[in-house]
Amino acid sequence: MTGPETRTDPSPGPVAPRALARRAEPYLTVTWTDDVTGARGHLVLDQVVGGVASGGLRMRPGCTLEEVVDLARTMTLKEALAYRPGDRYVPFGGGKGGIDFDPRHPEARAVLGRFLHAVRPMLERRWAFGEDLGVRQSTLDEIATEMGLRSTVDPALAHVPDGAEAGLDRLARAFAVDVGGVGLGDLVGGHGVATAALAALRHRGERPEGRTAVVQGFGSIGGAAARYLAEAGVLVVGIADERGLVVNQDGLDVEHLLRTRDAHGVLDRSALRAGDHELPRDAWLGLPADVLVTAAVSYAVDARNQADVVARYLVEGANVSVSAEAERALLDRGVVVVPDFVANCAANCWWWWTLFGDVEPTAESAFARIAETLGGLVDRVLTDAAARGVSPRRAAVDLAEHNLESLLRWEVDRAKTRVDRT
Repeated sequence: MTGPETRTDPSPGPVAPRALARRAEPYLTVTWTDDVTGARGHLVLDQVVGGVASGGLRMRPGCTLEEVVDLARTMTLKEALAYRPGDRYVPFGGGKGGIDFDPRHPEARAVLGRFLHAVRPMLERRWAFGEDLGVRQSTLDEIATEMGLRSTVDPALAHVPDGAEAGLDRLARAFAVDVGGVGLGDLVGGHGVATAALAALRHRGERPEGRTAVVQGFGSIGGAAARYLAEAGVLVVGIADERGLVVNQDGLDVEHLLRTRDAHGVLDRSALRAGDHELPRDAWLGLPADVLVTAAVSYAVDARNQADVVARYLVEGANVSVSAEAERALLDRGVVVVPDFVANCAANCWWWWTLFGDVEPTAESAFARIAETLGGLVDRVLTDAAARGVSPRRAAVDLAEHNLESLLRWEVDRAKTRVDRT
């Protein structure tokens, strides 16, 4: 049996008919204050599908409830966009967690643990989560084990067709895969972002060889995006981290730089090579290049600085990295903006494809599925946007909402069936 019918729905009672429309307000919003440090954390479940919402947990100074609400809404779209009838994985709803605290602070892990203990009921039944900005999956896994949870995706395990243990075993084997000195789990998201950028170039009949790119952020997403753009023949001429911008107009040695970065994606300046030089931190916006990848913080490009962008393509590797006002201005100037929930959906999808058994726990299987999925999505979205005279984001939102309506209709039908049987 294929499609949504493969799912076992653990949620009690019928689903309200209003679920057929995308929610105007989040399903659930929780705000927490840490008794020890005063740090504030937020959990937002935007939409629950099959009883579950999926999305990451971030930690950064200044993280707000409004930011987490935006991120949770984006996750609902990201989940729905990936729906493909016939897959074992049937998308969930979207949720997100965020903590206003410095991840480098000595108390960061303790704050993270106290937040997770505070929202434990959601971890057990409703929120399947993973790493995001400022948080490592290995740390979340450690805390989950300490709490007696099987994983950070416990609410999803009841839906795995061949059982939780089989699914968790696939994930463990996949996370153990090393590709050129980097774990597969740290590569899939950036591989998808690079694939999205290459698909955007191909859509306009451009070959990657000799094209140039600037990557803002050199963590798991930015680092992998730079690696796979370079592998395709794109010259990565600039990489920005929190200390500044490293530039080489002849192309940076991405593999060398990957070996020099620390756990926070900061490059070792003492390891720069001849021809590499540094520019001020904000120079990444205006460095001449064909492609700009935003793979760091949210709202990195806003109404105040969007005019500095000179790239012809902007690919959102980070969630909500371009404000709505900035995106409109960029589109008006002819910049192709590949929206976040399209460009960076590969990491989220890969988790579920692997857990549910739609891909094998190997790099070859993961990258093949990412290339097929992201290449097809970007081409479809850009083609539809051009045909209808709308933005790529509008075309992608419409596709995701169409899929979401199908998923929610299935929930309502199942709920009615349960009521009829009782």
